[in-house]
Amino acid sequence: MPEQHYEPEPVVAGAAVGGTVDVDVGGAGTLGERPKGRGGPGPRDRPRSLWSDAWRDLRRNPVFLVSGLVILFLVLVSLWPSAIAPGSPLECDLARAQEGPRPGHPFGFDGQGCDVYTRTVHGARTSVAVGVLATLGVAVLGSVLGALAGFFGGVWDSVLSRVTDVFFAIPVVLGGLVLLSVVTSNTVWPVIGFIVLLGWPQIFRIARGSVITVKQNDYVQAARALGASPSRLVLRHIAPNAVAPVIVVATIALGTYIALEATLSYLGVGLKPPSVSWGIDISAASPYIRNAPHALLWPSGALAVTVLAFIMLGDAVRDALDPKLR
Repeated sequence: MPEQHYEPEPVVAGAAVGGTVDVDVGGAGTLGERPKGRGGPGPRDRPRSLWSDAWRDLRRNPVFLVSGLVILFLVLVSLWPSAIAPGSPLECDLARAQEGPRPGHPFGFDGQGCDVYTRTVHGARTSVAVGVLATLGVAVLGSVLGALAGFFGGVWDSVLSRVTDVFFAIPVVLGGLVLLSVVTSNTVWPVIGFIVLLGWPQIFRIARGSVITVKQNDYVQAARALGASPSRLVLRHIAPNAVAPVIVVATIALGTYIALEATLSYLGVGLKPPSVSWGIDISAASPYIRNAPHALLWPSGALAVTVLAFIMLGDAVRDALDPKLR
């Protein structure tokens, strides 16, 4: 008898609604295999997370790139101001008081005969140091207290919430005039301590609300049911998913703290001479604004650019970390 060749019949799979779908046996793949190439990630690719998506969006955001370059330049200037301004900011010559720009002194001289360019460059160190250290103190203190209040609730939440209401009722500038007027130190630490004292309630409320939202998620309840300790719940499951709003608010607040230091120094209760600060230079140049406007415009412009750069950076980070804005 002649040999008979049989072709494999297509496998018939049940469709979702009453019909059938033909599936070729040769083209069938494993259920867990992902498409490769440009159509999708391969099976060995790492899973995408909020932070990886945020970094991808930030790299494509021109606002983040511009503000990041400005902030990077300010950080380098604050670390090595002598690299671009080799002179001393305390060297003054009254014979050159209120003189305009000249070769070697592009910003001119202030009312005391000090080089405005040198003082503006060296003033970046004070402003950046106050902003960064105050933001770190505010973020750490507010986040820890907010996490405790949001996670444990009860008496902790009630007491800390009422304490924050008291601090919110204190006007910042008026509080600085009262508290810093009795301080005789010329260092930045009293100003940093004052900003931390009145700034942590804002981060506290953000952290508390974020922790309350995250701790109600299913994965936190599952970890609790499996016997995870409170410290493990907070550090491994809640904190990584609740820290994004804190980072956004702290980044925007950094520029505000720099402006607050300049305001307090302008009023005479922040940093005091011989410290070099943009607020001190603005205060000293105000009476000579008609005769020597350059002495006021350059430190004011540096302060405005710095505050704007940090606010723009905070806005870019907020847009990247908030999935609702994508």
